[in-house]
Amino acid sequence: MRVDIRLVTGLAGACFCMGGIAQSYPSAPVRVIVPLAQGGGVDAIVRMVTPKLAEMWGQAVTVENHVGGGGSVGSSLVAKAPADGHTLLGNSNAHVVSAALRTNLPYDPLKDFAPVAFLTGQGYVLVVGKDSGFKSVKDLIAAARSKPGELKFTSAGIGSGTHLMAEKFNVEAGIKLLHMPTAGAGAANDEIIAGRITYWFSSLTPAMPHIREGRLIALAVSGAKRLGTMPELPTVAESGVPGYESTLWYGIWAPAATPAAVVNKISSDIARVLAAPDMSERLVKMSAESRAMTPAEFARFVQAEAESTARTVKAAGIQPQ
Repeated sequence: MRVDIRLVTGLAGACFCMGGIAQSYPSAPVRVIVPLAQGGGVDAIVRMVTPKLAEMWGQAVTVENHVGGGGSVGSSLVAKAPADGHTLLGNSNAHVVSAALRTNLPYDPLKDFAPVAFLTGQGYVLVVGKDSGFKSVKDLIAAARSKPGELKFTSAGIGSGTHLMAEKFNVEAGIKLLHMPTAGAGAANDEIIAGRITYWFSSLTPAMPHIREGRLIALAVSGAKRLGTMPELPTVAESGVPGYESTLWYGIWAPAATPAAVVNKISSDIARVLAAPDMSERLVKMSAESRAMTPAEFARFVQAEAESTARTVKAAGIQPQ
């Protein structure tokens, strides 16, 4: 068999070049842009990871919050940044949701970014009031089916993670409720305790004091797995809505043209950080779960989440803005 030496030499040179890029990365300080306010979930997780990366890389890794435009201001900065891995995006699944809900974005959330790493996912808790009489998800579904359009659910606002989580539940359970958004978790839980709202999906931290004292009843968790801190609480899928899964998750993206070798290095280094015993312990206390994903696996996950969100938006009749 005849071998083209020029082709072999070219491939070897390309491999060496890509390897060299990965070995020399990072060659300058790294910025992680968070397009949401400081102190939120994604900001907290990113700030847990970045000091470890700075130690590993021997370069400063800073977190910058660029708020505005529903997250589009910060995301635009990353989409337009040099594709060398020194400017990254830390965002929640709001990045994917925007592909289904926003028609005027100055970038394409799926095409203009390279998925790098899954950080963590967190199941939310479906809660009802103590006086609702509901003891299970099946009780809630039966009541909603008997009074279509009369019962109410709440969320952090139209298009928010808690809104789409609930709409997906409604669609897959075959029920119809009125959406009554509230301003924040505290207000949402108060409305449910008072009996003015039937249910919502709450993060565990603001709901737990009410659950412990019996003011809220936790019926199920939204994720695919039970919470380590509440192992007795079934998932929604176990409770009568087979296949249901919805979590709030966080990830890292880079500009679309970032070399694969750099993307792979960042991803593997983040995986090492998240797998460290001290980090794992902190995540368990937060009821957060990290999944080891390669960039290719994370890309497939992101695509699947985008398609699932689009189906929910269409089925629920939510109009893109």
